[in-house]
Amino acid sequence: MWRRLGFLSPAISSSKRQNRIPESLKLVMLFATDAVKDDITASRRPFITFVLGGPGSGKGTQCARIASAFGFAHLSAGDLLREEMSCDSKKGKLIRDIIMEGKIVPSEITVHLIKEAIMSSSADRFLIDGFPRSEENRIAFETIIGVEPNLVLFFDCPEEEMVKRVLGRNQGRIDDNIETIKKRLKVFEMLNLPVINYYSAKGKLYKINATGTVDEIFEKVRHLFGSLRP
Repeated sequence: MWRRLGFLSPAISSSKRQNRIPESLKLVMLFATDAVKDDITASRRPFITFVLGGPGSGKGTQCARIASAFGFAHLSAGDLLREEMSCDSKKGKLIRDIIMEGKIVPSEITVHLIKEAIMSSSADRFLIDGFPRSEENRIAFETIIGVEPNLVLFFDCPEEEMVKRVLGRNQGRIDDNIETIKKRLKVFEMLNLPVINYYSAKGKLYKINATGTVDEIFEKVRHLFGSLRP
């Protein structure tokens, strides 16, 4: 049960031409040249858990409980991007520019932020919340980090329940937000299903029925993570 990156760097013959490099490519180049020097796999082998689930599945709430009860460091890909953007750094400004343009931050960039967070932490167990969101994310992680996750936790929740939860926590917004939520859920299913199927076939996926109260769901999670304790 438990068991490309490459990118083409254009030839630059003048400063004028260099200024025409797309911002997204500049950002990938910046992260690649400022990569973490220490290799994770060379220095240690942390226990890595991917935590997947649609918006409203409760994965963030459960991650906080798992981290507190079992000594995991909780890393959220979204939080890491927001933290980098809040810094007055070249990387943060470039990430902000990409998002402001409505574009998706390249997988390599998110993975390098995750890698830096792992390397700078003294923890030996990590929950990576909301990542990978797609096969491209998965391949980037395994290529850059050099390891697969030890465990993939999937909070399986009916669409109607996720819609109700998201609407409940977004009180004050207009009711037609339900259409936006449903679109997000369809995108999640389309992109995440291949990742879920991939790790299921490798025997690394553990599915949690994410209906019920927070305490009821955590009881299911606690049983799983309790068996991981030394």
